[in-house]
Amino acid sequence: MPESSFSRWSDLDRPRLDAPSLGAVLTRDSRLWRSLEVVEEIGSTNAELIGRAADPSEGGAPEGTVLVAEHQVTGRGRLDRVWASPPRAGLTVSFLLRPEVPAARKGWLPLLTGVALAESVSEVTGVLPSLKWPNDLLAADGRKLAGILAETVTRPHPPAVVVGTGLNVSTTAEELPDTGTSLARITGGTVDRGTVLLAFLRAVEQRYRRWVDVLGDPVSSGLAQDYLAWSSTVGTEVAVALPDGSTLEGTAQAVDWDGRLVVATAEGTVELASGDVRHVRRV
Repeated sequence: MPESSFSRWSDLDRPRLDAPSLGAVLTRDSRLWRSLEVVEEIGSTNAELIGRAADPSEGGAPEGTVLVAEHQVTGRGRLDRVWASPPRAGLTVSFLLRPEVPAARKGWLPLLTGVALAESVSEVTGVLPSLKWPNDLLAADGRKLAGILAETVTRPHPPAVVVGTGLNVSTTAEELPDTGTSLARITGGTVDRGTVLLAFLRAVEQRYRRWVDVLGDPVSSGLAQDYLAWSSTVGTEVAVALPDGSTLEGTAQAVDWDGRLVVATAEGTVELASGDVRHVRRV
């Protein structure tokens, strides 16, 4: 994004995150989070942590490593879409997990992250968002507040999953696409990024530990029920753009045990592990 689009913002308008304080508070009583690092600028927080996870020295970076960027310049969303935000306008955070659960259950990780993000945003700001399967946090008007991207690293052992989140905090209308919004635009006030970050990571830890303790079972961990409570996809008519370029239309009926979206179509029921969902409003 060109410099002119954010040069009018001062450190008072968009203050830097206090990395030492945030890291100390986060890791002090945590059984998951090992470290929190904030960098001024980076290509992609996910790509950086994937590289660290795959580093053969000492088996790669440990579970609980958190990386935050004040400015991400080559961020990616799902389907390799480019994601960018002005410096210090949002929360760009990735974390590394090594869940010991059946491989199929790992499809719940982006959904777990979405629930934790929805809970923390609601708790800190009063904004009531919803979740669009599999990876978007939406405002009440359907505009996008955040995206989530989970990527698996298979080597070295044990395998890892890097989960990245980009949340619009103080981004203005001029800095956003027509389909996007931010917490500041909704609340009409200032939102402290550090407070949201800590609430989010604590919510992730609580849900992740409960989920891992039952080997990724979304029902006994309570994750499936809570995800449905936040979902704006299940129960609606959807059009899903599939990876092969085709489009599937039907009614989103459920999310199954592996985190797949169950869609009832005219030809029968289909379970989708991936796809770009559009909510269809019938007139």
